[in-house]
Amino acid sequence: MRMHTNTVEHEQLVLSGMADVIIGEQKFVAKKDDVVFIPAGVPHSYKTIGEEPFEFLCIVPNKEDVIEIMKK
Repeated sequence: MRMHTNTVEHEQLVLSGMADVIIGEQKFVAKKDDVVFIPAGVPHSYKTIGEEPFEFLCIVPNKEDVIEIMKK
């Protein structure tokens, strides 16, 4: 997933696989059973690493969300 922002915060529970994740200035690897917190308005991206698909459950508040894809 390319760098983008959301107007609401969201949390993600990683179900399988691994990914390089960037949230703002932080870079890390997310893997199965990790929980990732993404604040509202903060640019973030994911890039799957390894052979297994990167799958996660995304939890968002009950508010309207607007996704904006960032230019390269």
